[in-house]
Amino acid sequence: MTKAEALLRSLSAAAENNSLVRITLGNKKQKNSEPKNVFIKPVLIKEAYMLSFVYRYLSKDITKNFSPAEAVSMVRDLLTKDFYNADLFTLSHTYYYSVDISGKEKLVIKEAGMAAPLLKHDKEKKRLIDPHALYLKALGITGAEGHVKKEMQHKYRQVNRYVEIIDGIIKDQDLNGVYNVTDMGSGKGYLTFALYDHLRKKNKEIKVTGVEIRKELVNSSNAIAKRSGYEGLHFMKGSIADTVIEYPDMLIALHACDTATDDAIAKGIRAKAKIIICAPCCHKQIRKQMAPENALKNITKHGILLERQAEMVTDTIRALMLEAYGYSTKVFDFIEQEDTPKNVLIVGVKSNAGKEFQKENLKKISELKALFNIGEHYLETVL
Repeated sequence: MTKAEALLRSLSAAAENNSLVRITLGNKKQKNSEPKNVFIKPVLIKEAYMLSFVYRYLSKDITKNFSPAEAVSMVRDLLTKDFYNADLFTLSHTYYYSVDISGKEKLVIKEAGMAAPLLKHDKEKKRLIDPHALYLKALGITGAEGHVKKEMQHKYRQVNRYVEIIDGIIKDQDLNGVYNVTDMGSGKGYLTFALYDHLRKKNKEIKVTGVEIRKELVNSSNAIAKRSGYEGLHFMKGSIADTVIEYPDMLIALHACDTATDDAIAKGIRAKAKIIICAPCCHKQIRKQMAPENALKNITKHGILLERQAEMVTDTIRALMLEAYGYSTKVFDFIEQEDTPKNVLIVGVKSNAGKEFQKENLKKISELKALFNIGEHYLETVL
């Protein structure tokens, strides 16, 4: 066995038993070639153990990640073609490998106590939601020790992103006294629980009501809320269209299908909610009507483009309707596309806009409808 193969075996064993700290390759065989060095360390990427290669050039660094088996093969190739030296550091030993121009190898092994490497690929982001919260375990997001389950990482990121967004929306709002939040279509309650958990840190008098049509989810959510000691969190059975709500400070409807989003917006407007937050899902009502007689017909003749155009037109009219009824609006991405393609968030915050501003937005809606040959938007009829 050559000394290079002995080094590679030690590298493979260290990667396998998680004792690898780092390995560096240097002393170029061709002095004017690039990269000048390669630095390799273990990382975790989406909970998978990988080896990260940083190729050091004169003007830049390039990073590539490989599985342990691929990495050993890559190091073998680099030592054969590009570098004379390799220094391997593990938790227990240091290996200094070199080969000269004649091919004579040298491998020096020394005992060494190295600190265990930090395997996070990126600096771990501080999350607003404590993973040790009881409700996260009850909802299946975390395990017994408060660790987020691998298959629920995306959901944990989602609930944290959600409360971050809410934080930004309410930063200028007065949260003193009783503050009422109604979550229409709360489902399993992931986001509802996270929102209550976060807001109660700001205001002990926070009241959050989750509205869900499936009785079994209402019962299970109320049971979890009781076990968590969340006295201000309550779930009730009902549909968005039929549930009566009174004086909500914030009304939320996430992923309500098709016109259910419009029902929620209308309820929020009628109840004079200070904040209305919607993440629309499905846009069938407008899509069925769209039949432009101008150049836009070249877009709508293709099914996939018609669907995307219908989404944009539907949500644009929703935002304009909110503005026509005295809300300032923002439309932006909610969460990552990899979690759900339906990730547009429409936010309306009550403003002091005058009637002229409202009339102007109603005119914009009429012009947009005429452009796409649309008869009516459902939100217009319910208002």
